[in-house]
Amino acid sequence: MVLTSVGRMVGLQKKASGIRNICILAHVDHGKTTLADCLISSNGIISSRLAGKLRYLDSREDEQIRGITMKSSAISLHFVKGDQEYLINLIDSPGHVDFSSEVSTAVRLCDGCIIVVDAVEGVCPQTQAVLRQAWLENIRPVLVINKIDRLIVELKLTPQEAYLHLKNILEQINAVTGTLFTSKVLEERAEKETESETLSDASPGDQIYDWSTGLEDTDDSHLYFSPEHGNVVFASAIDGWGFGIEHFAKLYSQKIGIKPAVLLKTLWGDYYLNTKAKKIMKGDQSKGKKPLFVQLVLDNIWSLYEAVMKRDKEKIEKIVTSLGLRIGARESRHADPIVHLNAICSQWLPISDAVLSMVCNKIPSPLDITAERVEKLMCVGARTFDSLPPETQELKNAFMKCSSEGTAPVIVFVSKMFPVDAKALPQNKPRPLTQEEIAHRREIAKQRHAEKLAASQGKEMSEKTSSENSPEVTGSPGDTKGEEQQLPGQGDSVTSKAVKQEADNKEYFIAFARVFSGVVKRGQKIFVLGPKYDPAESLHKLSSQCSAADELPAVPHMTCCTLENLYLLMGRELEDLEEVPAGNVLGKN
Repeated sequence: MVLTSVGRMVGLQKKASGIRNICILAHVDHGKTTLADCLISSNGIISSRLAGKLRYLDSREDEQIRGITMKSSAISLHFVKGDQEYLINLIDSPGHVDFSSEVSTAVRLCDGCIIVVDAVEGVCPQTQAVLRQAWLENIRPVLVINKIDRLIVELKLTPQEAYLHLKNILEQINAVTGTLFTSKVLEERAEKETESETLSDASPGDQIYDWSTGLEDTDDSHLYFSPEHGNVVFASAIDGWGFGIEHFAKLYSQKIGIKPAVLLKTLWGDYYLNTKAKKIMKGDQSKGKKPLFVQLVLDNIWSLYEAVMKRDKEKIEKIVTSLGLRIGARESRHADPIVHLNAICSQWLPISDAVLSMVCNKIPSPLDITAERVEKLMCVGARTFDSLPPETQELKNAFMKCSSEGTAPVIVFVSKMFPVDAKALPQNKPRPLTQEEIAHRREIAKQRHAEKLAASQGKEMSEKTSSENSPEVTGSPGDTKGEEQQLPGQGDSVTSKAVKQEADNKEYFIAFARVFSGVVKRGQKIFVLGPKYDPAESLHKLSSQCSAADELPAVPHMTCCTLENLYLLMGRELEDLEEVPAGNVLGKN
């Protein structure tokens, strides 16, 4: 895919309905960074052959050495689906328990998350931890069951055994979600009972006890992961493939003649295909039949892996021809069969299309932020939203509207600060030369070359004549005057080099933030409110019409600053921006 320009990204930032802010959460070594590499390669930033090897978002040296993610990092991706264009702000987060604070910083800026689970290891302790964190922050999760290739190559399971194994993993994940939902309902019920007890004047003998939990009246079907809901993708990031069942539902609806909506409901579950009647029947296990998912999906993937691993050329050619793919001679003749397999699978079932389509369909845009999440962002610690002053509570409407109009208040949430080398900042990088500048420099280089050539020829002539006139030359102290006169200049150049090196080694702190309302502009002066800032204590000291440019009295945990630079976060790179509208993730200093 062609690399998307920064100008195109800036244009997409202005349309909040097409923005998706997501993070990747998982247990350590479940394939988060490899999945991120696959998504990044879809934008042409890195080669698809390097996906999983380059670990593009692990930009620190210690991350590359250890092979694990230690710091959250972000990148913006462009995705086209039909006539709609999307801007995906993707944040990769650590999976190791020691860096769980970095997960919190990522989750706070997002509207949804991708939960990655290893198909062999299943639900691990950190998987449960990130599911709980996503639940508490009120962000919507989608699921990617990764490393399915391990079920084929390592465990050597049959398609039927793999289906049962995947079904078991889904049940485990949904059990964790069910536990979180139950605890929330019970907490809400306990709070209501406490309030009713304080307000009720009835005597203890008149009380009527209701032993129901309140779970019967609450609909929780939308919370669970299920392939027919479109919030589950089966994938192998290292081999470059992934799919949701809607892909196969569309494919087989044409071949079998069954409606895609029917196939979507029956491809996962206790259903089988009656080939004689051309009907989908229920009860595959009781009748000893293959489930529809095994028959139409897994059998095909297993047969492809078997053909490539055994190097069955006839079968591979038949599969490639039937799928209408074009595989290069380099991949076909490669000594490693995985390279050939990757080339076929990445064209047949591209993982980036499956995952990003799911993200665009299931993750809400910044315009759809929930009231409960806004209240949590506005409150610190044990403080409740109702205890905030009315002027502060009014800002909730600005959060909900996510407006980029000039009249909207500017609200930016800073999640963390991270250091960046001075030489990595865009203003310190050498810019590409124009054609006119290149031609001008070429002319200057030619002139210098001609001058040097003329000077060397003149020197040779003078040496020749001096050697003829005076065959013996005696050194004198005055001969070194020219060299001594150049020493001060050399010292200045050494000093300037040292100053430049010191400037390059300097680090700047960049704020990792998201705009929730208004438009942030370069050079703008804003208020900075610390975590301990209390509006109830501070608002009476300030006038209602005051701004960050005015001279203000000293207020605890509040200061003013000018935004010198705004950056588009592109993994290891930073790109300069003039302004950032609401709904976007940015870096600033």
